[in-house]
Order: sequence, then structure tokens, then C-alpha cells
Amino acid sequence: MDSAVSFHDVCRYYGEVRAVDNVSFEVGDGEFFAMLGPSGSGKTTSLRLIAGFEKPTSGEIMIHGARTEKIPPYERNVNTVFQDYALFPHMTVLKNVAYGLMVKGVNKKAYFQKANEMLDVVKLGNLGARHPSQLSGGQRQRVALARALINEPRVLLLDEPLGALDLKLRKQMQVELKALQRQVGITFIYVTHDQDEALSMSDRLAVFNEGKIEQVGSPGEIYEYPASDFVADFVGDANIIDAELASRLNGEKKSYSIRPERIHFHDDAPDDGGLCVAEGKITDIHYHGASTRYTLTLDDGNSLFLVQQNSSEINSPTDGAIQVGMPKRIAWSKNDIRYFSA
Repeated sequence: MDSAVSFHDVCRYYGEVRAVDNVSFEVGDGEFFAMLGPSGSGKTTSLRLIAGFEKPTSGEIMIHGARTEKIPPYERNVNTVFQDYALFPHMTVLKNVAYGLMVKGVNKKAYFQKANEMLDVVKLGNLGARHPSQLSGGQRQRVALARALINEPRVLLLDEPLGALDLKLRKQMQVELKALQRQVGITFIYVTHDQDEALSMSDRLAVFNEGKIEQVGSPGEIYEYPASDFVADFVGDANIIDAELASRLNGEKKSYSIRPERIHFHDDAPDDGGLCVAEGKITDIHYHGASTRYTLTLDDGNSLFLVQQNSSEINSPTDGAIQVGMPKRIAWSKNDIRYFSA
């Protein structure tokens, strides 16, 4: 796959602060690439470097094979969608979408025709005469997407575009945004701190931490084979077993992670040698409808948690089968252990 955007040893410093610290990665042409990390991890600064809003302290950034240091932002074939939408309140939806072509001097008939086509793409074809204040949050976000796409950028940058939406609408927009990316076929680079967004939408993602990239890979690779304890803990839920506890549980003094859905209650059958077994007391229960999270505290004070799907075969906390204070044994397969490569 051809490269749409590439970073080679890129740094961006603000005095003593290393916002981006020797970062290298490549984004394939037509790929949905997510940059995931907590606040201050460098992901938004990296996005701004691609857009040209910031200049790298050192290193090289290329967009479709062209070095960017001498290309001003307005000449880069990229566009950006922000979390706050940045729509013009005094303009209709149609004029908001058409604005990019209007300032380029495209004739009125042509830019209105193109704007109507883009509104159809984002499923707002009947709302062109409205103003942004008359739309829902999800509709305003789709207007912002249409306005960004009308100039036919080769790369679309999205800076936490769904962050202002409520949970249910955000999940709906995740599906729609991924479908839109497939439809238009251009490169999407998506910044988020939401692990569910990154896992469900991206073809590949980069996990940022303190200005560096901890791991790059497909959602499945990063979730199943985290390279570090940070990745295991930040991308999904994980029990981080330190070397001392690991030596007691499975005889190998090496830290690792185990996902909570891979742990099960193990009250009756003996250990067959392929399991890690722990005993303690239930100290916390959280019911989530489809699943329940249980916390087991060991005699030495360490806590582990497991998640079980609720079904007719598994009693939920409302049935009282498992209660806080109850002694329990849990187990997980040694095949599900993930040792860290870094």
C-alpha cells in the first residue's frame, strides 16, 4: 500500500516540554488510522504537524511522497474536522458546506450542486435550508464532515470529532463515520482518547504516551498482544500481574497482562497444570446489564478482576449467587497470558 502520510524521527518541543519525541510511523493511502492516547500524549500535536498548524523541531514529515517543510497549510491536500464543528451560525447548512468552494471562486451553480451532493453523502440532503442552531449535535458533525470533504482532500484529519456527543449518539456516529470513509475512499487520520472508538473504527492505530508511540498495529494485534503494561492497561481493561505475583501464581517471575474476560470462576475442578489459580474474597461487584465485573482481593492485598457475560446459565448479582465477602477461586489459562515485549 502506498504511503499517504509518514513521520520519520519527528520531534516537536516547546522549551523543555517534548510534546512529540522522536516519533516515526506511516499511514497507508485509503487507510483509517487512529492516534490513541491520554491528554498530553502527543497525538493532537502530531495531527497539527500534518495539517501544518505546527512545525516540527526536527525530523521529516511527508504527505504522498512530498516533504512538507516548505508546503504551507493552505497548499496541503488535507482538511481538518474539529470537535467544536466550527460552523458559521449565520449561514445555512448548504452554504456552510459550500463555503470551501465559494472562497475558491467556483461559480454559484457548481458549488451549490456539489454541496447538495455532499449533503446526500452524509444523509442530510433535506436539511440544506436550515441553520446550524436548528440541528442536533450529530447532524452538525455531519455538516462539518461534508464541508471538509467537499474540497476532495486526499487526507482528512479528525480531532476528537465525536467528543461532544452523548454516548449513544457517539456509538451511532462511529458506525456512520467508518461507513463514510469506506464510501469516499480517502485516508482518515483520527485522534481520540476513547479506546472503543479506536478499536471499532480503525484499520490500524498508534498508541501514544508521553510524546512517544508505544505500539502501532491493527486493533486485534494491540488488544491481544500489547507491547507494554501501558498499552495493556489503556487499550481495554487488563489485570497487570507484576513479576513477584506472577512467580507465586504461575512460577515464572515475569510481569504480564491477562484480560478480565479470560478469567473465570474455578470452584470445583483441580488445577491441571495449564491454569493459573488464585484464591481470595469478593470485594466488589458491578452489574452492567450484559456483563458483570467482579473484584477478587487476595490474602496479600493484591486485587484481580474478571468480567462475565450475564445469561440464563450465569447468575447475575441480583440472584445473590455471588456476594461481596464470599471466598472464591478464579483461574485463567496460561495460553491467555500476554508477556510484554517492551
